[in-house]
Amino acid sequence: MTETNEAVVATLEELGVEYVFGYPGGRVIELLDELPESDIDVVRPRDEREGSVMAEMYGRLTQKPGVLAGQGPWVGSLGTIGQMEARLSSSPMVALTEASERGDYSTLAPYQQSRGDYGGLELPKILDAVTKEYWFPRSPTETLRSVQLAFKHATAGRPGPTAVIFDGDAITEEMPEDPTPPVWDADEQVRNWDSAPTQKDVEQAAAEFAEAERPVIVAGNGVHAAQAYDELREVAEAYNAVVVTSYLGKSTIPETHDLAGGVIGSFGHEGANQVVSEADALLVAGCRMNPMDTNWQAPSFIRPDEQTIVHADIDTRNAGWVYPADVGLIGDAKESLQALVDAGEGSNDWARDRAAEARDSFSDPKCESDDAPIKPQRAVKEIEAVVDEETIVTADSGNNRFWLLNYLQTPGIRTYFGSGGVGGMGWATPAAVSAALTTDKDVIGVAGDGGFTMTMTSVEIAVEQGVAPTFVVLNDTSLGMVRQMQEEDGDIAGVEFHDTDFVKVAEGFGAEGIRATTPDELAEALREGRDNDVPTVIDARIDREEDMADQLQSSFYAEVGGLHE
Repeated sequence: MTETNEAVVATLEELGVEYVFGYPGGRVIELLDELPESDIDVVRPRDEREGSVMAEMYGRLTQKPGVLAGQGPWVGSLGTIGQMEARLSSSPMVALTEASERGDYSTLAPYQQSRGDYGGLELPKILDAVTKEYWFPRSPTETLRSVQLAFKHATAGRPGPTAVIFDGDAITEEMPEDPTPPVWDADEQVRNWDSAPTQKDVEQAAAEFAEAERPVIVAGNGVHAAQAYDELREVAEAYNAVVVTSYLGKSTIPETHDLAGGVIGSFGHEGANQVVSEADALLVAGCRMNPMDTNWQAPSFIRPDEQTIVHADIDTRNAGWVYPADVGLIGDAKESLQALVDAGEGSNDWARDRAAEARDSFSDPKCESDDAPIKPQRAVKEIEAVVDEETIVTADSGNNRFWLLNYLQTPGIRTYFGSGGVGGMGWATPAAVSAALTTDKDVIGVAGDGGFTMTMTSVEIAVEQGVAPTFVVLNDTSLGMVRQMQEEDGDIAGVEFHDTDFVKVAEGFGAEGIRATTPDELAEALREGRDNDVPTVIDARIDREEDMADQLQSSFYAEVGGLHE
């Protein structure tokens, strides 16, 4: 007879799970007890927050569910940061957790019990608020079927996080030999099919776009999710359209491409925003058009009464959600974009010259500054100098990601990933470890000193796992973005930090630490980090007086009222 935990691990193997990002605790111990005998590698983070980000990044990179395992109260608290990011960034992810109920004690002044009985926590309610779907099986058959369905739903339609809450002895009881209802073959149970738009909608969209004199494509995270990079480029070239991206869509097209125009939004490029406002036809591909993408609904940015809008999305609810669409292409982004390529082509003399003008927004005189402390614009250009078409960059929340968004011109596809679904700080460092672990590419994780400190123990996990990403700390010894919101110094509490010696921190973890106070020192440190066979932490001292918001005041956003007053 097979125990349920053995059957779950066998199912994970059958489904091709490579890694479980897991922290031992509660009834998940029974699962982790079986994993050493499997072909699955267990990556133990320092806490469930780091593990959840690592699992989310794995899902975002591979489009296969990243697996998080841990005890219920902590997967439902610390571990929600990665699950929330997965939900809003459309990353497939499966959380395997448990209710921490032992025997018959759930009704007796419960300790850690998470079933929702009186006196206890209610983990199902927490996960229901965060995940696409969750299951709370109470028998071995339900447990195994729930694991299968969690993998199916994580990749069905718009990808996202799912969860299974193991309960009591249902994870260790023996599986019945002939259960009713039956448990099907795992590969067959989790199978999904790509959806595609109707021929009528494709023909109408192609006709509208082909007739446009100033066609523009807004590429979002859905292009990453479908890995529709070739199809995006082919549509742009077929219709001679400028391609701009949302923040989460950055690197869906090389930003050096002749038709690339940069990143839109309230913290994006002035040139890209101007291009969208000038368009007579917009193809929105896999982008929800959230408030930052749309410059807080600036009236001169997108005008449905003046512009033709074709909205391609895997979820019909998203098409035309923010702006009324003339045509909806409902289906997988790869299928929708390929259908447009096959349906027609356009011609105009506007796109390439206009895209080249828009790309001027990637540069600024301060990108060449030799000042010390280092101008953040120059710091990003030094990062760009060591980024090739294969290098992966992870960006944290805060000013650091907006400096990267504006001045890092990505030369390749699928090379830039940021905390932008829910936008939590502390994301970039464990995400960089996950990327280094699950690919054979160079990885650079960029964070401010605030975000880096939240999850810097991930550096130790990189050392432990034998991978060597480079971590760049853009250090202004403060919570820079919030600090810069002050009208006068000291207006907002809690924005200043102790000056931590990140070189010593790195060395304490077994990594290499380098402090860079000049652009030349940063350039040398980045080259050294790329060549090192251990993780490298670069403490880059940036000019704290460089205000990200100042970059926007004379730009398109201010002109159309795109910033909050």
